[in-house]
Amino acid sequence: MSVSRIHHIDFPVVFEDTGSKGKISSVSALWRNVFVCVMNISIAAETLFHFWGFPVTNTILLTLLISVALMGFSVLFFKKLSLVPGKVQSGVEAIFEALWSLVVDVAGNDRLARKFFPIVATIFLFVLFSNWIELVPGLGTVGLREGHETIPFLRSASADLNMTLAISLVVVLSVQFIGIATIGMAKYAKKFFVSPFRKPYGVGTFMGILELMGEVTRVISFSFRLFGNIFAGEVLLIVVLNLVPYLVPLPFLFLELFVGVVQAAVFSILTLVFLKMATLEPEHA
Repeated sequence: MSVSRIHHIDFPVVFEDTGSKGKISSVSALWRNVFVCVMNISIAAETLFHFWGFPVTNTILLTLLISVALMGFSVLFFKKLSLVPGKVQSGVEAIFEALWSLVVDVAGNDRLARKFFPIVATIFLFVLFSNWIELVPGLGTVGLREGHETIPFLRSASADLNMTLAISLVVVLSVQFIGIATIGMAKYAKKFFVSPFRKPYGVGTFMGILELMGEVTRVISFSFRLFGNIFAGEVLLIVVLNLVPYLVPLPFLFLELFVGVVQAAVFSILTLVFLKMATLEPEHA
């Protein structure tokens, strides 16, 4: 829903009458082209500007901010490591110890766990903060007025199918690479290409083709699972906040916190399981 180019934005339901008749002047925003959006629901990410001909969207900008923030926090955290941990260090260590225990349990040994842990932990943290960022006040509600459309400055990265598709491609390609590096190209290829003249004859060949198709469809399933859940939550919050802005949205905000953790955990655990499966030698090898 786009907002027309007018001097005032009416909020008949969202805002109480405070003497301004429920209106907010566009001049009271940061500058004349910046204002508060009433309701802006768009599946595609909005382009903010172009950099050397490349469109920079609001989700790309937020993805870069999250990446820089995580890297900056990591650098500062390791610089301030202490033998007597404080609250922040204890909390971070508890999270990583839980992740490490999970990876070791699934991998079966420390050697494989050391290969799996960096990608699993990175995906969990990045997806988690990409999901939670949609709950930050002002995100998706303050934007740039361009013609008859409203373009939010920032938008949840997980609500962009391009971002979830990119993560899925990274995961699937990493699975193939680690699988080949662990058991070798020849044994890994035998998972998908089975001679019809060997036991179980044609059945093995058919199952190999299904396995190969499964590797491709993982990209689609990964992408749409995360995108669908987070985008649906984003739409739910926008609608609820515009209908009843006080108190009623609180349960939905806590629900989205929980959903964000669950989706990050599901994405990282599935990645871990697929990594483990890729390192298993084929039974018919």
